[in-house]
Amino acid sequence: MNWLADHWLDILGWGGSALLVYSLLQASVLRLRVLNAIACVLLIVFNAALEVWPMVGMNTVLVAINAYFIVHLLRERHDETAYTVLGVSPTDEYLRHVLRVHGADILRFNPEFVHDPTETHDAFLIQKGDETVGVVLLREEGDTAHVLLDYVTPRYRDFSPGEFVWRSSGLLTDRGIRHVVTPPGMVGAYYDRLGFAREGDSWVLHL
Repeated sequence: MNWLADHWLDILGWGGSALLVYSLLQASVLRLRVLNAIACVLLIVFNAALEVWPMVGMNTVLVAINAYFIVHLLRERHDETAYTVLGVSPTDEYLRHVLRVHGADILRFNPEFVHDPTETHDAFLIQKGDETVGVVLLREEGDTAHVLLDYVTPRYRDFSPGEFVWRSSGLLTDRGIRHVVTPPGMVGAYYDRLGFAREGDSWVLHL
């Protein structure tokens, strides 16, 4: 305990520095901002204790910058105006390019996924500006759409851009779809907030 009391400042400084470096390794833009802000707060305390005021000032500004972007990102999280859903052909070359680029990451979460354009009836790209942040692929059976893929790129993994496919008025109903069913065992932390109900091992949305 005495050692900890004698070295708490060193621990704080090294801990804040390590967290700052770790934050820069995050693929998720929101996680990067949050961890970076926490690291800067720790370094404010560290530098204030040493009376290194220029570093206190710099880290204070960085906290303010991170806070601004965190608030901005959270406001956009469920803002339909921040994202655009584009319906594309299952054979669309850009869709195939996105699936190839993110193929390894897609297989981490969907190990059995294979893109078969003859099986996919509806394909959607979720865009934030000119950046593709998500892909949703569906297979239709009558008035029911089965989710083949609901993928989010690492930068936006703390968000749920796929939700705009389900929330966009008329996007699915205009195609005659009245029910959406997820694959068995799919994690439901995202779906239960959007009106999906658990039915057996799947989540089902009635439109």
